[in-house]
Amino acid sequence: MSDIYGRNLKIEVFGGSHDPEIGMELTGFPKGMKVDMTSLWGLMKRRAPGQNKLATARKEADEPIFTSGLDEAGATDGGVLRAIIRNTNQHSKDYSKLATIPRPSHADYAAMVKYHGKADLRGGGHFSGRLTAPICIAGGLCLQYLNEHYDITIGAHVYQIGDVKDMPFDSVNIAKDTLDEIKAKTLPVIDEEKGALMQKEIERVRDLGDSIGGVVECAAVGVPVGLGEHMFWGAENRIAALAFAIPAVKGIEFGRGFGVAEAQGSENNDAFYTDGTKVYTKTNNCGGILGGMTDGMPLIFRAAMKPTPSIFLEQDSVDLAKMENVKLKIEGRHDPCIVLRAVPVFESVLAIALVDMLLDEVSI
Repeated sequence: MSDIYGRNLKIEVFGGSHDPEIGMELTGFPKGMKVDMTSLWGLMKRRAPGQNKLATARKEADEPIFTSGLDEAGATDGGVLRAIIRNTNQHSKDYSKLATIPRPSHADYAAMVKYHGKADLRGGGHFSGRLTAPICIAGGLCLQYLNEHYDITIGAHVYQIGDVKDMPFDSVNIAKDTLDEIKAKTLPVIDEEKGALMQKEIERVRDLGDSIGGVVECAAVGVPVGLGEHMFWGAENRIAALAFAIPAVKGIEFGRGFGVAEAQGSENNDAFYTDGTKVYTKTNNCGGILGGMTDGMPLIFRAAMKPTPSIFLEQDSVDLAKMENVKLKIEGRHDPCIVLRAVPVFESVLAIALVDMLLDEVSI
């Protein structure tokens, strides 16, 4: 099934954007962790829609409701963790005229053909970014587990909106406090001035009825050496597989990424040194991963997200029932830039991947 991920820690996501509920099941999570619901709720709120004018007007509480996997004390009991989120603010009528007219750059056309016209495309159905909310439930549990048991901290920021770029993370020395401070910001950036420019750019395209894309940079510090494997189960492979489960992700790069194509070996190689107790590298062009395995330096990746395809400008499409070219103008409530709300989702997918890799090494 395409909606199940994991080698040791398996996550299944279910439901659709306009279904009564969406949710997730998590199998293989370690037993005995008391779940910090306040922290989990905080992560969910960072992703939730309808919080400000830079996001969709759809309002959802996104409160996770656990139906199994927790004991009376609220600790994980070793069984399947199952949680749901009730959808309460759907406007399905906004999609009534789209039954035979695919929206440009959405999954509509491919889904209509693949599922013989039976796909539920209200709000994007199972292809919707709404399904990243259950991913954040699983990610919130994994973030807490990593912090408590391995002292691993994960954080992310909006690196780019349009042609406006934030400062990048210091690839060799990322302070945990910096990662935590960014999470408290409405627009999660390092440089506040760049953040203000990003906000203006989002407001500009919103007022035009258009949308804009961007890049999220995500990092983990405190990652031990040796997680992952060579070939098919490498650290990059497992992280990328989860990252591409986030709708609109079109590219991912680790460390220097595609910049390595312009470098010479003498420029790109990360030289080793020691302080007498641990081994470090002077640079971190590899992004904390070598040969599919973590090397103990900060793990860093960036993911590019396309502009929200649901825009309010008139577009060309096809009425598949009549096989005629038509003009389409989309209605509804849509983010002018989905990058902002995706930040905690990237933190979640990295956390899930790291726990899955740690369980390669640990018998539970």
